[in-house]
Amino acid sequence: MPAIQFFEEDISYKLKNKTLVRQWIKDTIIAEGFKLKELTYVFCSDAYLLPMNQQYLNHDTLTDIITFDNSDEEDQIVGDIFISIDRIRENAAKFGVTETQELHRVIIHGALHLLGYTDKTVVTKQKMTQKEDEYLARRNFIS
Repeated sequence: MPAIQFFEEDISYKLKNKTLVRQWIKDTIIAEGFKLKELTYVFCSDAYLLPMNQQYLNHDTLTDIITFDNSDEEDQIVGDIFISIDRIRENAAKFGVTETQELHRVIIHGALHLLGYTDKTVVTKQKMTQKEDEYLARRNFIS
């Protein structure tokens, strides 16, 4: 079984270039000095993700991503990342990018959270965006 898996919950969504996306995520994790143990991405709807946001984060708002760090060891990545395809589509239109570009940004955003990056303050959010841009530029496939 691959160390990175992709699933759908309550929607039908097929990720393009799955093998290349997996390798890109792995390369990002390695470049940051971590080891990949197990990472699961779940593509879902707003309706699926909102109750999780309410229950686990106490946020009563829609969100594009929720990341759960399940790592037992500091240098190993084990996590579950839930991504709302509804939010991806809406944000892609809002920011004038393709759905794939927005999805890739959110995919790597989730991985960066597991690598210790946060986006709670202006400064940490700027650093997170810089890292997103850096790793998006490293993709060796067309989005």
